[in-house]
Amino acid sequence: MTLKSFPALNDPQVCVEVTAMSDRYEKALSENILHELDAFFYEGAETVRYGVGENLYGFEEIQAFRRARAGGSPPREVLRRVITAVGQDVATVDLEFRRIGAEKIGRQSQTWFRTPDGWKIIAAHVSLMGTGS
Repeated sequence: MTLKSFPALNDPQVCVEVTAMSDRYEKALSENILHELDAFFYEGAETVRYGVGENLYGFEEIQAFRRARAGGSPPREVLRRVITAVGQDVATVDLEFRRIGAEKIGRQSQTWFRTPDGWKIIAAHVSLMGTGS
């Protein structure tokens, strides 16, 4: 099999766009702005979010989880973020975070893609590091 074309990595404009979306996501998460958090996710059955204690399949499960979560996400500080754009319409955002007052490092991965309605998350994963082997 021959690869006919390889999508360009890290187009500067795509990275700027996705960085702005990631910043907006972090702000909405920290302020528990539910309608904004909903708007970041693709409204389809294909959307998946694996959380620290839950596996959510489809936009509706993700939305219901957020509404049932008293007080929203625990406050956190972002320690490191890596954004990788693949072509013009797909990007990943991977970050390390620490919840305020906690010692464990958390990890978040998101796959974003460009839709007619703008950038949307189609897959997300959140986990906390273990204490070692």
